Amino acid sequence: MGNHRWFARTLPPLLRPGESALELGAGTGELGRRLAARGAAVDGLDRVPRPTAWPAARAWHVSDLRTFDGYARYGAVLANLILHHLSDGELAALGATLNRTARLVLASEPKRSPRVQRLFALVSPLFRANHVTRHDAHVSIAAGFRADELPRTLGLHPSDWDCRCTQTVLGAYRLVAVRRP
Repeated sequence: MGNHRWFARTLPPLLRPGESALELGAGTGELGRRLAARGAAVDGLDRVPRPTAWPAARAWHVSDLRTFDGYARYGAVLANLILHHLSDGELAALGATLNRTARLVLASEPKRSPRVQRLFALVSPLFRANHVTRHDAHVSIAAGFRADELPRTLGLHPSDWDCRCTQTVLGAYRLVAVRRP
């Protein structure tokens, strides 16, 4: 889907000098390491321990994103293929926190589309996706987003946030939300 390239292009010009970003559901740390290599200050948040290759200068928080109490330390929040796992209520609660603390929200999630599901089913054998990957992709795409659903569910009101939602032919749904001055 090109998510890492998109974050690497999109985040650096939007970060203010001295501002740190927090990656939600950072997992293996691949995205954060890539962004750090480009000079972006990105800390990780996940329920799993800090990856061994995580940059020593960057923080890693072992916590559930729904109960993390350190959002106020971050002006920017990144979400890569994690928000579609949350319920509408959990997204609303996260959004209430972000409305109090964040200045910038970047998210790349699955685009909800039967066409994308069919496309993935057709191409997945080409890269030898196993049955678990094929099933997970089908479910994730079904749980994805369209139009302005994500900023609406997060409660990022247009009077307070400039939100741009785009969708790619490869099945990505992308949100760039910048708090209005």
